[in-house]
Amino acid sequence: MESQRFGSLASSALFMAALSLATTFGGFALRAQKAMAAPAVGPTGYHLVKTIKVGGEGFWDYLSFDSPTRRLFISRGTKVIVVNVDSETIVGEIPDTPGVHGIALVSDRGNGYTSNGMAGTISVFDLKTLQVIGHAQAEMNPDCIIYDSATKRVFAMNGRSGSATVLDVVTGMVVGTIQIGGKLEFAAADGNGHVYVNVENKSEEVELDSKKMTVMARWPLDPCKEPSGLAIDTRHRRLFAGCANRMMAVIDADSGKVIATPTIGAGVDADAFDPETGYAFASCGSGLLSVIHEDSPDKFNVVEDVPTQQGARTMALDPKTHQVFLVTAQFAPPAAPTPENPRPRPRLQPDSFVVLEYAR
Repeated sequence: MESQRFGSLASSALFMAALSLATTFGGFALRAQKAMAAPAVGPTGYHLVKTIKVGGEGFWDYLSFDSPTRRLFISRGTKVIVVNVDSETIVGEIPDTPGVHGIALVSDRGNGYTSNGMAGTISVFDLKTLQVIGHAQAEMNPDCIIYDSATKRVFAMNGRSGSATVLDVVTGMVVGTIQIGGKLEFAAADGNGHVYVNVENKSEEVELDSKKMTVMARWPLDPCKEPSGLAIDTRHRRLFAGCANRMMAVIDADSGKVIATPTIGAGVDADAFDPETGYAFASCGSGLLSVIHEDSPDKFNVVEDVPTQQGARTMALDPKTHQVFLVTAQFAPPAAPTPENPRPRPRLQPDSFVVLEYAR
């Protein structure tokens, strides 16, 4: 009986040891499987934290983020969609903005402004109610639109006219038009009376005097080709231009000298700069968020290409939380080319439009 009991205990001990080993191995295997399933967070810490399903039809362009209300303004064909990124809901729309491109938010006035490319107009809306309260006439295809706090003026860059329409936000009146020339893209203001704009088809940077409404300087951006996105570090006087040939041109905002050309992803459209972290961002349609660090005003280091999603080429940054918001959709192959449309756009999958939220 005693030997039988010992054998029984030994068998039980062996069974428990085997079970423990199996459990431990299984735990390691499960953790390894999870590690393989979830890619490691890169050196910036930026990773996808939320996907907000928005749906709807039509392509999109610029994004603007209102930090106090946590609302993301998205240009969408003939309207602006407003999404609360915390509740993940559409909280309103700004209608009747045909061919809308950009949205400028002027919190101290309680108003917002849209550039309506097809209509050649600027819409003025109330930031609280989102109701349109006025219109102003621009020129052909107003694209980027920004606010200059130094003059309390809004500048709409007319893409086809090669001009800037200037609107006084206090009176709501157009106070001037600046003839610049070329295909105008993104712009940035330094808050000290200077506005900068990329001229895509000339690969140049133009400096404007926002008070006198005149062209101050024209700077070639070689080797940068076809600049689109533009951001500014106002403290160190540095501009960041996203270029079609996969580089970010870092420009001295006083001399126009190209200081550095760090590599970014393909298909860039928008750029942003976070003054607290020193990160400059380029959102690229190839599915990358390129992150450059400003080590010093003359030294810039490529930190990481954060994977995003194909088509996510426009962006908004919240400098308060350091969150980055991008938008995109699922695409189907484009229709066959025709003489009227030799280069058709990819087609959107129905209701696949989303907001992607990245954070550290």
